[in-house]
Amino acid sequence: MTITNGKFLLQGPEDAEITILLAHGAGAPMDSASMSAAARALAEHNFRVARFEFAYMASRRNSGVRKPPPKAETLKGEYLSAVAELGANGSLVIGGKSMGGRVASMIADDLYAAGKIVGLLCLGYPFHPPEKPENLRTAHLAELKTPTLICQGTRDQFGTREEVTHYVLSDAIEMVWLEDGDHDLKPRKAVSGFTAAEHLRTVAETVRAWSDRLGDRRAAS
Repeated sequence: MTITNGKFLLQGPEDAEITILLAHGAGAPMDSASMSAAARALAEHNFRVARFEFAYMASRRNSGVRKPPPKAETLKGEYLSAVAELGANGSLVIGGKSMGGRVASMIADDLYAAGKIVGLLCLGYPFHPPEKPENLRTAHLAELKTPTLICQGTRDQFGTREEVTHYVLSDAIEMVWLEDGDHDLKPRKAVSGFTAAEHLRTVAETVRAWSDRLGDRRAAS
């Protein structure tokens, strides 16, 4: 069940040990089909999932006027405000779909150093704009210190497996590749033999195992 709480859409058990805060991509809202499906899969694996919208998307929803999204760098303050307003119980992982995950990655290290988050989750990271592989958005990822999981489709037009293999990424980043997945992680069943639901189940299971390792690491420190 999804409960609207002010600016957040909440799913999953209220007493979950880990809350995952997700922001949307540049062109679709927090309740898009792909975000709703991902949130549902994570909630079914005992995560508390919170989704929120940046102001430009909320304005678009209310006015119906579709304006271009602002630059990702300008949204960092809004994401920080969402973290503070959410006031998650237990451990917090931040992240999001595409641009939402990119914005989260820009603020993650400061929050991690302050003990406010335990990790970063990106669903379809936009390594570069479509058809512009030379315009990389990876400079800060080389030095990232926050434990990070990026779930990426192998044919994602924002960064395929073949492309990402050549990028310099921090050792803190783990990649999980979804065979034949697009930017929404959806495969072509006739090509891959997988369904979108199967890929999302793999994502949720991987996030569960990854977060358990984060917990083991914190317990040992």
